[in-house]
Amino acid sequence: MKKTFPTTIVLSLMVLLLSFNLQGKDFKGVVTYKITYPGAELTPQMQTMMPKMMTYYVKGDMAKTVIDMGNMGQQMQIMNGNSKTIYNLFDMMGQKFYTVTTKTEIEEELEKEPEPQIDYIDEIKEIAGYDCKKAVITIDKNGKKNSFIVYYTSELGSKALNFDNPYFNDIDGLLMEFEMLEGQFKMKLEAVEVHKKNVKDSEFEIPEEFQEKTKEELRQSFGGGM
Repeated sequence: MKKTFPTTIVLSLMVLLLSFNLQGKDFKGVVTYKITYPGAELTPQMQTMMPKMMTYYVKGDMAKTVIDMGNMGQQMQIMNGNSKTIYNLFDMMGQKFYTVTTKTEIEEELEKEPEPQIDYIDEIKEIAGYDCKKAVITIDKNGKKNSFIVYYTSELGSKALNFDNPYFNDIDGLLMEFEMLEGQFKMKLEAVEVHKKNVKDSEFEIPEEFQEKTKEELRQSFGGGM
């Protein structure tokens, strides 16, 4: 499978979404996020292929994100809070497979990242019915500084939510609106709906039709670009 521009976006989201691992307050339900690309110069063709929505399922110490890639398929991520294990599932271009990231691998990746500077701002913004606090995160990587804004709520979780993300692990709550850098432009995710409800255990199981692949096999599937 040749790696395309929107696939690169999804893989970047996979890294970011490692932060959504639930070990906070006992929230059960579904959070829906809108994805936009402020300031990005995208062609009409790119715009039709870019992810626009993300769905986040939560139950106890289990969580799952689903990103719809339109005609290309879906990318999912299942997070086990007990074992600190991440399962990345791909249903794209007629292929269904998944990879596993262990706790040790996550810790090794965290050690490679620079320490972020976090400035907490005295500002409240209502997002999807919740009062959210603001923070500005600045990353100095390879001599280049980048800053982006996050809004979060402690009503739906605690600092433990973000244990495995190098930029958000000191943010004390569920991220409700946040930015990430992808090349020369920013992606923005904003929660638009929060539904408190029970989620079936089957949402966090890997379907039988998905085959496991190694990280190397995954790189080959995406043209060796990962």
